[in-house]
Amino acid sequence: MREKQWGNEYRTTVICVDRFDGGVLAGRLCNPALEDGEPFSGVLELLRKMEALLDGMEFPQSFTARRSFLPPEGWTAGRSKVGPIRRGSRATFAMQIMFRRNASWQGSVSWLEGNQQENFRSVLELLLLIDSALMK
Repeated sequence: MREKQWGNEYRTTVICVDRFDGGVLAGRLCNPALEDGEPFSGVLELLRKMEALLDGMEFPQSFTARRSFLPPEGWTAGRSKVGPIRRGSRATFAMQIMFRRNASWQGSVSWLEGNQQENFRSVLELLLLIDSALMK
């Protein structure tokens, strides 16, 4: 039997928020599948880059995606270099997406500076949680 394609460390993506000017997020996405993190500016770019990461890893697979025993094309799990958690200048959120159903994401998000964790049932709920932490 083949080993798991992705370890648990790939399940967590850290959103490092470096700026929050006029309600616009800017920062970096950090995941072991991304070598140096992926910069983003604005919510739409954050969502596009996160969705591309999830699609590339097929982890978690979209609810409507065709299933296969073959590994995702072009991606290799290998050994990840899990180092210290990167931090955002303004805030840091550790997000675990457990499911991708109903054209959205479901999972949990931890606000590291506030030492709080909440579950979310949609991308909108995730964004409202992040916004509430940044408004404090």
